[in-house]
Amino acid sequence: MAIYPLRLKPKLDHRLWGGQRLARWLGLPEPLPDDLAEIWLVYAENPILNGPLAGKTLGEAARELGEGLLGSQSIPRYDRDFPQLAKFIDANDRLSIQVHPDDAYAHTVEAHTGFHGKTEAWYILHAEPGATLIYGLKRPSSREEFARAVAEGWLEELVHYLPVQTGDVIFVPAGTLHAINEGILLFEIQQKSDLTYRVYDYNRRGPDGKLRELHLEKALDVIRYEPPAQEKIPPIALEPDRDLLVACPYFALERHRLAQARAYATRPTSFDAWTVIEGAATVAGERLALGQSIVLPAHLGDYLIEPEGTATLLRTYYPDLDADLIGPLHRLGYSDERIAQTVKSA
Repeated sequence: MAIYPLRLKPKLDHRLWGGQRLARWLGLPEPLPDDLAEIWLVYAENPILNGPLAGKTLGEAARELGEGLLGSQSIPRYDRDFPQLAKFIDANDRLSIQVHPDDAYAHTVEAHTGFHGKTEAWYILHAEPGATLIYGLKRPSSREEFARAVAEGWLEELVHYLPVQTGDVIFVPAGTLHAINEGILLFEIQQKSDLTYRVYDYNRRGPDGKLRELHLEKALDVIRYEPPAQEKIPPIALEPDRDLLVACPYFALERHRLAQARAYATRPTSFDAWTVIEGAATVAGERLALGQSIVLPAHLGDYLIEPEGTATLLRTYYPDLDADLIGPLHRLGYSDERIAQTVKSA
């Protein structure tokens, strides 16, 4: 089977906290939906739109092509499962206060779902003045106190509110209590998982008129009861107009600002996934408009990105932290302490 760039059909996800900002930003056709909450850009269940694999899902292509698509780095951990999910999120209203499990919990308690754990990171594309996230707890707590706060209705006094602005990067390891509050548009990169344990949802009701389901017992199993050691992730320059925004064992996220064509090459260790967040560009011969993504298989090799004027793209991949990032950053003169602010071991 030929190795070539894969265009995917995105999944539009409507939820009660969504709005119209995402649709307006991307220029989607009228009439605009009132509740467009997420667009799943790169995911195992996204259908492929082009070439010999058209009609198959990205996950089916990964199982068929193996290392040719995925690269060698993720296979020892996840076999031929496509390991990541990239999406846009528009929080027109606040999301539930929630937490995600790690791999160990997901692969045992939630084995029937087929999902992995869920460590994720956010790049804030737009934040209204005064916008905040809920990010962890404001002080050390315990399972017992947390459960009591939920039962007695004072959980909001226990959580930490983090002000954010456009351009901020937030790393959310599994077990971190969190919520995206209203007025935020972001790009999310995460492990392939849809395991979300809601602990509080402001007594909202779903389309069926019933209170939305909570998952408190499972949440209590996985929550980290210590406040996060670090809140925002400082980008680190890899070369001019190329910044590493955040990296961990499950994904790396880079921002590339281009004013002229630039040559790239995939590595045999990982696919490259690109998403345009400003302007438009042709990536490996495929034109991407604002908000569009493409997956370049690991064995593709050399390719070119040609911006239309200027463009900003996000690149995601499955990293070998030492070979791909820590070693090169040391050679650029960065200290272990500075690298550790952006490259996370877990």
